[in-house]
Amino acid sequence: MQKQRFCLDTSAFTEPSVRKALGVKTITELTDKVMDLIAEARIKLNISCHIPYPTVYNELMGFLESENCPKDVMVKVDTWLVKKTPNRYEIKIPSEIFYEYVKDLRERINKGMRIGEDHIIKATDMVYELSKKHPEMNKNEILNKVLSKTINTFRNKYRSALRVGTLDSAPDLDVLLLAKELDAAVVASDGGIEKWAQRLGLRFVNASDFPFMLEEYLKHNDLHFGNKKGR
Repeated sequence: MQKQRFCLDTSAFTEPSVRKALGVKTITELTDKVMDLIAEARIKLNISCHIPYPTVYNELMGFLESENCPKDVMVKVDTWLVKKTPNRYEIKIPSEIFYEYVKDLRERINKGMRIGEDHIIKATDMVYELSKKHPEMNKNEILNKVLSKTINTFRNKYRSALRVGTLDSAPDLDVLLLAKELDAAVVASDGGIEKWAQRLGLRFVNASDFPFMLEEYLKHNDLHFGNKKGR
């Protein structure tokens, strides 16, 4: 049987829906529970879980340190996750994938530019209308009133146009590269990682399902060996 490998994104330990389902409140508590499952799966089923180093590993450690994570949980992370840097010089990616990514990025940049232009026009109109209706208001008052209404909506739309559903960070790319190198399944809750994992022909496991998948594997392993012992 081929050894099962998983390559984990930070979201495997930060996904809010998993925290809710497992009855934990913090990233530290979720990491502790997930690491226990990973350790048991490693010992009983020879399943290995990898994390790109240093990018994704440092990202996870930053979350844990911000919560004053106990040392024993940190030790679990260092013990049971295989830290590895993707071999970026040797991994082969089809040129069509690179072409698709550049095309997607170009379309997103153009969409972001149009969003910016729309908000500039809207802000200009608002400034003009306010200055007509309230001549007593000074320049700073008008600008503050206009910007408070437009900046947040601009940021949200711009972020959605440029970042949602695509790769927007080095850790995201490292997860895919390492999974490709190891022929491992990608574990994440990021839409961009999922989209490009599919493009690369990689298995994808949603982070919200991962702990329960491990539990299912372990449950059937225990039943299997329990039945053997009972014979």
